[in-house]
Amino acid sequence: MRAALWLLALFGIAVAVALFAGNNQGTVTFFWPPYRVDLSLNAVLLLLFGSFTLLYAALRGTAALLRLPHRARRWRLQQKERAMHASLLDAMSQLLAGRFLRARKAAESSITQEHSLSETAPVPHGRQLRTLAHIVAAESSHALQDRTTRETHLQQALDSIPANASTSEQELREGAQLRAARWSLDERDANAALDRMTTLSAGASRRTLALRARLKASRMARLTADALDTARLLGKHRAFSPAAAESIVRSLATELINDAHDPAQLQRAWMALDASEREMPELAVHAAQRLAQLDGDQAQVRHWLLPVWELMVDPQSSLSDHQALKLIRVLESNLGGIDATWLARIESAHQSNPRDARLQYLSAVACLHRELWGKAQQLFTEAAPRLADKVLRASAWRYLAELAEHRNDEQAAADAWKQAAIAAL
Repeated sequence: MRAALWLLALFGIAVAVALFAGNNQGTVTFFWPPYRVDLSLNAVLLLLFGSFTLLYAALRGTAALLRLPHRARRWRLQQKERAMHASLLDAMSQLLAGRFLRARKAAESSITQEHSLSETAPVPHGRQLRTLAHIVAAESSHALQDRTTRETHLQQALDSIPANASTSEQELREGAQLRAARWSLDERDANAALDRMTTLSAGASRRTLALRARLKASRMARLTADALDTARLLGKHRAFSPAAAESIVRSLATELINDAHDPAQLQRAWMALDASEREMPELAVHAAQRLAQLDGDQAQVRHWLLPVWELMVDPQSSLSDHQALKLIRVLESNLGGIDATWLARIESAHQSNPRDARLQYLSAVACLHRELWGKAQQLFTEAAPRLADKVLRASAWRYLAELAEHRNDEQAAADAWKQAAIAAL
């Protein structure tokens, strides 16, 4: 359609020119005494058009000739820029391919070319290109274990970007700081890694990559409390799967509990945990066991174990057999001074589930601490043959032997000691 319109327009112009020039009787007379020149109007118009065309072509040609040096200079700059970009791309390719020495040489070549270009004319994104080249050179030097060269290039990369730089340039600076922290972690220098991460902005320090590095550095530096806080943040950011996040938090909380050296310190560590963490059966049992090892109050031990106990006696309980067995063992060791409330809890659980030999055994131990010798002997006698765990079974026979000795029944005591020895094998 457009071609047809152009054709119609040209046809109209041609018709108009033919109508104007075909019957044009006008003349143009030029006087130059004593001469007189008469020209037709068509010839004058044709000469004017030809003169304009010749003048325009001459001016364009002259301008093109005058622009040749500028175009040649611009072409040379473009070639240098292309060489600079090619060197940087080659450096990154060599770095990814594991050819670190070649990568560093290519990056340094790109830096040299950028410096040469910047002296002639400003390079678009020059600071970012220079910083990126320094980072590649530093990364290659780190792989080559050349720490001096690495630190030199890192400092030059950081100095290339001022504090008032644009957002994209600041992100490149933060990337360099994060890489420096990772290098310190590779060298097992946790304190240096933490120092480098303190220079990050508030937003950058909460990114997943920074939090992962901080978690590793905190664990390496044995800063368990900081590592636990970082692991919680990573869990909220979904940096790990829910199961992995729970496992990491549980491991760090266990380490925090193990670092306590007296009951007061352990109490502070326990209260520093989140409510959801204190409800974890593994942590609650381990904390109670640690408190018992530190000669803490046995009533406090039983208080920490109460949520796990309620979970175990729940018919819909998800507590594993291993966790339940560990709970029984810790409770058994901390039933000294047991009150009537706990005794009622244990007896009620045993009556609700009389087939569970472990609950029967724990009830017998509770009766023993309450000096209910007859009832304790009866429960131990019924539970001992049915206990699957050999430690509890041997312990039940030892309790029966001690009760027999207490009532001076030497034969029953000897038989019980024999059964305890067999169970312990």
